[in-house]
Amino acid sequence: MTVDEQVSNYYDMLLKRNAGEPEFHQAVAEVLESLKIVLEKDPHYADYGLIQRLCEPERQLIFRVPWVDDNGQVHVNRGFRVQFNSALGPYKGGLRFHPSVNLGIVKFLGFEQIFKNSLTGLPIGGGKGGSDFDPKGKSELEIMRFCQSFMTELHRHIGEYKDVPAGDIGVGGREIGYLFGHYRRLANQHESGVLTGKGLTWGGSLVRTEATGFGTVYFVQEMIKAEGEALEGKKIIVSGSGNVATYAIQKAQELGAVVVGFSDSSGWVSTPNGVDVAKLREIKEVRRARVSSYADEVEGAEYHTDGSIWDLTADIALPCATQNELDGDNARTLADNGCRFVAEGANMPSTPEAIEVFRERGILFGPGKAANAGGVATSALEMQQNASRDSWSFEYTDERLHRIMKNIFKSCATTAKEYGHEKNYVVGANIAGFKKVADAMLAQGVI
Repeated sequence: MTVDEQVSNYYDMLLKRNAGEPEFHQAVAEVLESLKIVLEKDPHYADYGLIQRLCEPERQLIFRVPWVDDNGQVHVNRGFRVQFNSALGPYKGGLRFHPSVNLGIVKFLGFEQIFKNSLTGLPIGGGKGGSDFDPKGKSELEIMRFCQSFMTELHRHIGEYKDVPAGDIGVGGREIGYLFGHYRRLANQHESGVLTGKGLTWGGSLVRTEATGFGTVYFVQEMIKAEGEALEGKKIIVSGSGNVATYAIQKAQELGAVVVGFSDSSGWVSTPNGVDVAKLREIKEVRRARVSSYADEVEGAEYHTDGSIWDLTADIALPCATQNELDGDNARTLADNGCRFVAEGANMPSTPEAIEVFRERGILFGPGKAANAGGVATSALEMQQNASRDSWSFEYTDERLHRIMKNIFKSCATTAKEYGHEKNYVVGANIAGFKKVADAMLAQGVI
């Protein structure tokens, strides 16, 4: 049986066993396409059911989360934690609170996390979790009560040497605080390494808030340097206006680029003169308002509800909002408007068709498992500080993050070239991330 047939047969089996999980199917299909290249050159990676074991979570947890709103009404949400692979270390990955969360989305995120965490070079495995709870429109007390109910079940399954969750969409510093406080009460100990993204006065790390956005910009900066160019003076589109997008905007402008647009779920804002990051943070983080408020208050900014943010003309696009937000038509528009670099700040924001367009049109593309690994890398640095009861400066932690992102790019570029796909950073990221995990799995036996 050829490698193509082996992989196709396994993928068909995976579809049947995981019906109704399109995001998970998409994530696995992308990785398996790259692994065909590995198996042709290194067939031993097919031994002992390695690929099948890699694509099957070690543990999947689903639990109910009952909570009481301010009017005394009982609500029941569903909680998830998928502990996907611990060959390299304790499970590590965020919690997402959003109405779209289901098992398939959590599995896709956990599967991606395996390779992302491997690429950081740090000893952390892959996992992900969350709930279909929506924090928007809820009071502080409602969010606190939900987080406490969620942690009542989750605390049985996590620990600093077992599984270390962090934040994701809908889970910021406020939610991490409520989750950690309830964990501490239930565990009867201050186990600071059990969650990352904590407040600075109780075990958090400087740069963790900024890390995913900063890291995405550091990665695209390396992509541009590899072409003999500089980030300075480049025009950049950043989708989203949450944590990742905001700090990607900040770092890009600190390095001399001009951010010409950002967005949220209500619409998008064109900013030909760049972005006032302080104003954006005030609107989104303090007032929790829509991006239309930014356009109302900042001269030169314009709010749009029609068209797409990807209609703007720029050298670089950084999709930093959510999965599958950038499709084939958007990719063609970017190419027609002269975009030459795309790096994913969100998890899988580009559809397979969009990625194919990037390849066909010569746009260099940094996949999320490499380009947005800065967040989990800095979470691992927070774990190191917790373990040693230490606290590092902003400058030192940022320098560590920068060095990690440089190494991730180098690993992707070197591996892509080694396997005959120079500058294909999807192939490079998938294979480099896979080989480290696969070698550990083979060494540890069939478990």
